[in-house]
Amino acid sequence: MTTTQFLLGLGLGAITGVLAALFGVGGGLIMVPGFVLLFALDQKSAVATSLAVIIAVSLVATTKYASASLVKWHVVLPVMIGAVTTTWVAADWLKLLSNDFLTRAFAILMIVVGIRMLFVR
Repeated sequence: MTTTQFLLGLGLGAITGVLAALFGVGGGLIMVPGFVLLFALDQKSAVATSLAVIIAVSLVATTKYASASLVKWHVVLPVMIGAVTTTWVAADWLKLLSNDFLTRAFAILMIVVGIRMLFVR
């Protein structure tokens, strides 16, 4: 990794940290496109690398928010069980799908969710 890439990584991390703390996003929305555009990672590697980084980001944010009594723990367990079990299966799908398909599907998902958030309360 070059000095420039390291600095770009710090900047991408800083943006991710702010957006994760304020909006609960960062991995898919910021890091995946950043890894593809700034570090020339393919879509599959960008997704996998983003999830590795988000572990630490989630732990820090959860610790801060739990100490402020903002985490609704009764919601955590069922959602976590559902997410962890399906992630175990879906992680294998990533290996089977093309980078092009994953990139386009991700872009469509961001557009649809963004439009829905603008117009639905």
